[in-house]
Amino acid sequence: MEKLFCLGVALGMVGGALLVANSYKARSLVKKSQAEVMQKVDEMMDERLGAMESAEEKKTPKKKEK
Repeated sequence: MEKLFCLGVALGMVGGALLVANSYKARSLVKKSQAEVMQKVDEMMDERLGAMESAEEKKTPKKKEK
């Protein structure tokens, strides 16, 4: 059962790759979707980094400079 599932997934990936490689519309759709996903990932990472920085600032008191 698992072997059959893995085979189906592999054949689906190959079929999808062939479809995208031979179709301009599909290729442009994949590129557009890929750009949107990367933009969302960048936004999420910026939010997490900002949250981590603000948590770190609250955690450690600032030292006075002489």
